[in-house]
Amino acid sequence: MSQTLIGMTGGIASGKSALESAFTALGIFVADADRIARAVVEPGQPALAAIVQTFGAQVLDGDGRLDRAAMRRRVFDDADARRALEAIVHPAVHATLERQCRDASGPYAVAMIPLLAEGGGRERYPWMQRIIVVTAPLELRMARLLRRDGIDAALAQRMIDAQASDAARLAIADDIVRNDGSLEDIAQAVAELDARYRLLAAA
Repeated sequence: MSQTLIGMTGGIASGKSALESAFTALGIFVADADRIARAVVEPGQPALAAIVQTFGAQVLDGDGRLDRAAMRRRVFDDADARRALEAIVHPAVHATLERQCRDASGPYAVAMIPLLAEGGGRERYPWMQRIIVVTAPLELRMARLLRRDGIDAALAQRMIDAQASDAARLAIADDIVRNDGSLEDIAQAVAELDARYRLLAAA
């Protein structure tokens, strides 16, 4: 079991996946909040039952799965509905993140949480010993978004603006990785963090 737990966050297209791959290559378990958020609303999960009880069966598709498009339309312009959905999903995600990290083998585990700064920061995740923030220049993030998602610059900018500012993320950072170089640079940065976290776990 891992008792040394590390948080990782960064803005959209900052390069979180590259760091995840680098940690995984070193044998470190990484729990992904986005993947968990999808898993906790699968059929048979308590969170999906609570969503149906709150919003009605119209949020399910023909296979009994959550109709994500219908759910987005339901909460898009309704702050109360969005808060009700978050009150169901977020606790399930937080509990699963911590459990997966604590159950992981290895000297430490990493929880990758894209919206960590927006979702309460360090206060919401008191079980994290350190927080990594991945950063990249705005123009590089824009270029990655345009290439990755096939969208225009205006939409890419709106997606970036909808998230916490770089300053807000850096305010909760213990360790910062600047992702504006090569994958070899990322591997080197992660190797240095890995050495530091192994010492922390052994202390």
